[in-house]
Amino acid sequence: MQEKTIINPAALNSALAAKAPSWLLSLLEVPRALSEAASLVPARSMLRKLPKGDGHTVITLPGFLASGRSMRTVRRHLRTWGYDAQCWNLGRNLGLTSERDLEALMDDRLREVFEKSGEKVSLIGWSLGGLLAREVARRNPDFVRSVIMLGSPIGNPKSTKVWRLYESVSGQKIDEESIRRRIASLRDPVEGIPMTAIYSRTDAIVSARIAQLPPGPDVENIGVTASHLGMGFNPAVLYVIADRLKEQHSDDWQKFEIHGLRNLFYH
Repeated sequence: MQEKTIINPAALNSALAAKAPSWLLSLLEVPRALSEAASLVPARSMLRKLPKGDGHTVITLPGFLASGRSMRTVRRHLRTWGYDAQCWNLGRNLGLTSERDLEALMDDRLREVFEKSGEKVSLIGWSLGGLLAREVARRNPDFVRSVIMLGSPIGNPKSTKVWRLYESVSGQKIDEESIRRRIASLRDPVEGIPMTAIYSRTDAIVSARIAQLPPGPDVENIGVTASHLGMGFNPAVLYVIADRLKEQHSDDWQKFEIHGLRNLFYH
């Protein structure tokens, strides 16, 4: 039986009150993302030589306004490492709208992949996709092996640069009582499923505070130097993904160790 997670109220309040990243940082977001994509060329050989995984199925979930195509680079590397990489196949991620029940659709997609593979599935979500991955794991713990989140806003949407755009696209107001209740529950622990949150203090879209999870027995936060839009192309992020997929087992939890040369890329 796992030890019950105790949430520090001060840490929770700090996350909920976090400020959105500065506009000055936002001006550098696209150039930084392009440089991260370019850095994949010299890193290609290193990434290809990483140890092969066990071949289990991994579903990728894109960020807000992005489609499954945005995570093709991640899936290509997953297949190089021997995993059965699957797109979420739900089109463009517009969040939770009144037009379609995205949560139910994702539950169905997860069940479909689980029944086809016959084993638990890992989920990798970028930004809003990571939030959705964590919540689908909460609803379907018997189908999920692990969750990896890339710059995901696990907290107050107003700690991001896109909350007004989200309101416009989804037709939902952040301050609605039903939405506020959902937001308040986002940081509740998800027991028994390893969770890795990859965050960046120089993320220009999502505050690093809400991209980190409260501590728990199967939870880790790994800091990288990355832009928000470049996380899916960043070699340091891809390295963590490869390492975590091999090590994340709920019955044999091993955290990502930062030592030696890793200190140059992670914190």
